[in-house]
Amino acid sequence: MKKIFTTMVVMLAVASVAFAQPRAIGGRVGYNTEFSYQHSITDGMYVDLTAGLGNAWSRWAYADVTASFDWVFNIKGIWNWFVGPAAGIGFGYGVAYKDYDYMPMRVNVGGQIGFEWQFGIPLNLTVDWRPMINVMGFKNTYYGPWYGLANIGVGLRYRFH
Repeated sequence: MKKIFTTMVVMLAVASVAFAQPRAIGGRVGYNTEFSYQHSITDGMYVDLTAGLGNAWSRWAYADVTASFDWVFNIKGIWNWFVGPAAGIGFGYGVAYKDYDYMPMRVNVGGQIGFEWQFGIPLNLTVDWRPMINVMGFKNTYYGPWYGLANIGVGLRYRFH
């Protein structure tokens, strides 16, 4: 009985801390079309989780899930900038040509840097650059591991507490 009570108290404490922190939900368009969820860890730090599709209407479509840990710094008033490391996994699908060494799974590492505008209403707009390097998978002679370096995007998120 003590273990059940202790487990319930710990779960309630973790849930209350998680839901007391500011969060945001929205989307990001750029290199991929992504669904985005941000969760504040402390004042000035948050985790950004995105899931999206890239090249959805081509032969080389893929799906990605990326997590970044960002530090946020205020510039002035409603303007912020953020920076932090990122990592992701992805799955590509499509036609494998004989000239390419095609691997559908991949692992990416990189970072994220950008600007954020927080409006008087609970919306924020972001412009960021998330360069990612393929460290495993999705290797071919045309793209190579540097294919994700041009990942510039614009995001719109709804903030709630």
